[in-house]
Amino acid sequence: MNDIYYMKIALKEAEKAYKHGEVPIGAVIVKNDKIIGKGYNLKEKKYNAMAHAEILAITKASKKIKNWRLNGCTIYVTMIPCPMCASAINQSRISKVIYGTVPNTVDKEIIYKILNGNEYGVPVEIVENVLNDECSSIIRKFFKKKR
Repeated sequence: MNDIYYMKIALKEAEKAYKHGEVPIGAVIVKNDKIIGKGYNLKEKKYNAMAHAEILAITKASKKIKNWRLNGCTIYVTMIPCPMCASAINQSRISKVIYGTVPNTVDKEIIYKILNGNEYGVPVEIVENVLNDECSSIIRKFFKKKR
């Protein structure tokens, strides 16, 4: 399996969010080449500001392996995590973050500091721009439709 394969699954999760009128972000957590958690944004449906794709995927993965420590796991997310999700990724001990795109409004430095800073936990490996065009396309399409 490879990064593109799992990012395509994260994009399928993002498409689910899009169909529900949610900001189309999807996340997939993989351990030992097996998907152990998936999620997509559900803030509007759940009336919950914390119902981000990454948080929901972390919750499912933790339940699946019956452990909050997701050591050795990789999270694939269609957009760079926000500060809240970056902290949750770090706190859950996920080893690697692979993301697709970065919106113009995001300060990557802050996110990278959370993911890599020793003051927040164990540094996380980061891979960026996997399927960037596809990941940014669904976001642009969503916001164009909203306006």
